[in-house]
Amino acid sequence: MGCPDWPKCFGSWVPPTAVSQLPDNYQEIYLNKRLEKNDRFVKMLHSLGFHKKAEEIKQNKAILVEGEFNAIKTWIEYINRLTGAVIGLLVIATFVYAYKLRKEDRTLAFLSFANLLLVIFQGWIGSIVVSTNLLHWMITVHMLLALLIVCLLLYVHYRAYKLNHTFHQKTEKPGSLYRLLLIGFVLMIVQVVWGTQVREEIDMIALQFGNLFRSEWISHLGVDFMIHRSFSLVLLIVHLWFVYKAYVFSLRRSSIFKWSQVLLLLIFIEIITGASMAYFGIPAFLQPLHLLVGSLIIGVQFVILLQLSDQKRIVLNTTNS
Repeated sequence: MGCPDWPKCFGSWVPPTAVSQLPDNYQEIYLNKRLEKNDRFVKMLHSLGFHKKAEEIKQNKAILVEGEFNAIKTWIEYINRLTGAVIGLLVIATFVYAYKLRKEDRTLAFLSFANLLLVIFQGWIGSIVVSTNLLHWMITVHMLLALLIVCLLLYVHYRAYKLNHTFHQKTEKPGSLYRLLLIGFVLMIVQVVWGTQVREEIDMIALQFGNLFRSEWISHLGVDFMIHRSFSLVLLIVHLWFVYKAYVFSLRRSSIFKWSQVLLLLIFIEIITGASMAYFGIPAFLQPLHLLVGSLIIGVQFVILLQLSDQKRIVLNTTNS
């Protein structure tokens, strides 16, 4: 909420650096703007049949809270938006190049265009996250959509790479490895969703207690935190088993084996950052780091799944031959 409007920030393309640059009633001005946008969003949800969600937004009093100007938060949000704009330009460039390759791979152009639409949609969802004052389920949707975009970009890159490269069999029993990692991938998505729920709880607790009592936040978290914490052990066991299987069935120089080691390292880092937040009062710098590593885990899982899928195809073709 560093920028209460969208796509501009406090009505400007370059945000202010001090509250003196804003009108005295700036909170009232931007609250009214957000409420107008929320009214349009509520009407759209009703028209789509999501009556319960529409009423939830309409009756949510937390949306009426307008935060005070904070230069640090404003510029963090502004840099986030600038990064999103750069991503949009790169996705457009990806589509342009993919379109040129449509005769070689029509699907590549289609997926690149779909990704462009998703990025535009993600920008709109981001604006709704702002207008609804970080409504909890909207944050989860925003996060999951970002992960979908990342995976689709990885697939476009991988598919384009295959146009000029030939793959050879470097893994035995890729089918069993694929199924095992797919379980880990789904579980990781579930873990991310639980993580967003914990994050939303932390936001509500922070609003009540403030940063002065940061060390006490953990003690006020509910069952979502307990599940999220315990579930990390399940993920660790599944991936330790996968890395062991990859060690047994893959060549040491194979990309699958190397990526599996990176995956395991990231999972250990994720658990360490999570435990550090739990035992050291949720240091502010660890929150984005924890989220970043979790996203990297999903990306690496997806890359390995793509490689194992090709390995399965090679084995199948060899068997049929």
